[in-house]
Amino acid sequence: MIAVLVLILGILLGAFILIPQVHKSGGTKKVESTASNKKVSKIYSKADVLEHNKKTDCWIIIKDKVYDVTSYVEEHPGGDAILAHAGDDSTEGFYGPQHATRVFDMIDDFFIGDLER
Repeated sequence: MIAVLVLILGILLGAFILIPQVHKSGGTKKVESTASNKKVSKIYSKADVLEHNKKTDCWIIIKDKVYDVTSYVEEHPGGDAILAHAGDDSTEGFYGPQHATRVFDMIDDFFIGDLER
């Protein structure tokens, strides 16, 4: 009896993890990401990203990938420097000498989609 219950709970948990959640967002398209995590990725235009240019709503572009870094703005060791390119391309600043190598691991947590080409 317990084994059956554990099996059912395992199947339900697996379904919640494997079934992607769909969020509606205006002006975006969904595509399968080629990344190894196989997440569903959205495509954003530069105009979409430009709308998110404030401390309380901050998206950036790094190498044609879009990141929502709003939750990180207050923690950014460089203060408001992160806002210099809010809503725009931050590739050059991101790869600057001021960043420790750990930022390259952290940035994936903020990935929300790809930039439209």
